[in-house]
Amino acid sequence: MRRIAFILAALAALLATAQTHYEGTISVGGKAGATFSRVNFNPTVQQSMLPGMTAGVMFRYIEEKHFGLVAELNLTQRGWREKLEESAYTYSHNFSYLELPIMTHIFFGNQRVKGFFNLGPELNVMIGDGIKSNFAYQDAGGLDYFITNTRHIEQMTMEIERRFDYGICAGAGMEINLNSRHSLLLEGRFYYGLTDVFPNHKTDIFSSSNSMTVGVTLGYFYRLK
Repeated sequence: MRRIAFILAALAALLATAQTHYEGTISVGGKAGATFSRVNFNPTVQQSMLPGMTAGVMFRYIEEKHFGLVAELNLTQRGWREKLEESAYTYSHNFSYLELPIMTHIFFGNQRVKGFFNLGPELNVMIGDGIKSNFAYQDAGGLDYFITNTRHIEQMTMEIERRFDYGICAGAGMEINLNSRHSLLLEGRFYYGLTDVFPNHKTDIFSSSNSMTVGVTLGYFYRLK
């Protein structure tokens, strides 16, 4: 089912190039913003959203009939933060990804202000990861807090198995045209990963460990054509 969902999103993005009988516009730009992410573990791990950042460059081709294609290359932080209630302990695991979303772009509005939706597949490569903790998480099983609070701790020391990820992203936002060449846009976006970060074999602890991310970005486009 995960692969089918990814293929459907890819087809939706490719359809944006099907209408070629209209004169299009080409724009390039950049974006930056904040992310809030978690990892969907099964069995469940108590956690809260981990804040991070995202920044990158954008390319957009638009048809005259409210329809186009957007491609980006971004550096994005994902991961998760353990929810350790009633304790002074903190633990978070941050993943750094290079991501390439290719999305259908649908917009509406007037020459000054437009609303838009983006939808399509996304490919990701993990280029780094890091753990932040104020306790010896390698020996968490021997600490009083984890002895009295039954919970999974294996994920704290588990080695990453898959550094390539693919998934589906969808966003919505608003664009303001400053003039015929320059525009600013604000977008909220959701990403759902279809690849498990950690081992998911029958003998492994977690049957799934895929990423989920919500992001908010501010972007700028310069119209080339």
